[in-house]
Amino acid sequence: MAMTRAMGWGLVGLASLAVAAAVYFGLERLRPAPQPPAQLPVAAPSKAAAEEPRIRYPVRPEPGTLPALDASDPEIGDALVKLLGARPLAVLIHIDGFVRRVVATIDNLPREKLALHQLPVRSPGGQFIAAGTDESAVLSAANYARYERYVRIAEAVDAKELVALYARFYPLFQRAYVELGYPQGYFNDRLVEIIDGLLAAPELPGPVRLVRPKVFYRFADPELERLPAGRKILVRIGPENSARVKWKLREIRDALTAGAPAR
Repeated sequence: MAMTRAMGWGLVGLASLAVAAAVYFGLERLRPAPQPPAQLPVAAPSKAAAEEPRIRYPVRPEPGTLPALDASDPEIGDALVKLLGARPLAVLIHIDGFVRRVVATIDNLPREKLALHQLPVRSPGGQFIAAGTDESAVLSAANYARYERYVRIAEAVDAKELVALYARFYPLFQRAYVELGYPQGYFNDRLVEIIDGLLAAPELPGPVRLVRPKVFYRFADPELERLPAGRKILVRIGPENSARVKWKLREIRDALTAGAPAR
């Protein structure tokens, strides 16, 4: 897969934001989810389904009225300002269609490619940096440095507050997931599954060799090149940044699954 610059930054923002996608303070432990509010109807169950799937990691949203999905950006933007501050929000986030962007991006992380126009986070800018010649190119430490400030922001976000934010607005994320084509799916289960996949990304302390058959660089190792988009991003941002992002992902996973029954 071509290694575009926007894709390279995608996970760093997701590690702190899209991994639940953000939404307001007031952490409640995650318990079996109630029916969504009347103003947020969910799609009718698929006729082909014999029964509802078992929910592994249920979420209980906070009581209260939520905006409609199509009108949710202002309220979510206000909540993100409280969590991140106004400047990081302006630097990091595409707030328009935020919930749908998060759901689509999370769902695509295990696939070969990400839809870059749907990312909920902005590119760090600059160009992809490789060291060496086209015949012996490797990922450059200077390229890893492009993501440093985003990793610092991810580390500074309190995982419990992030998940509380997510839990408050969970019916919106669930509705967007149903719209995406999963009428019997449960978005939080999908989210935990994606985090587990990201945590399994390989750790490569040595130089990562590249080839450039055409315009874009690719990993020289065919096994790395076949990795899903999310794991490939973790390789691209460098071993130190990757370890720090994984640490934050583990924190978020623990908060997401805190109310699940013991297995």
